[in-house]
Amino acid sequence: MGITVFNHAQLEMLKMMSRVTDERILDDLRQAVSDFFARKAQEEIDRLWDSGELNEEKVERFKTLHERTPYK
Repeated sequence: MGITVFNHAQLEMLKMMSRVTDERILDDLRQAVSDFFARKAQEEIDRLWDSGELNEEKVERFKTLHERTPYK
């Protein structure tokens, strides 16, 4: 088994996690991280929409998009 090297962001998260003292705080932290990534995703969707890279037609095509890897 190899050595795991953490990047700066991972180390910062570990420091924050060391202050978690109960399950309620952990739940709050999970929700905050989830909200952060949801907001970032929405910002990117808005950027794509505003630039014209994403539009109603492309969104409709997602409904029939199948990109699963076929199993043998």
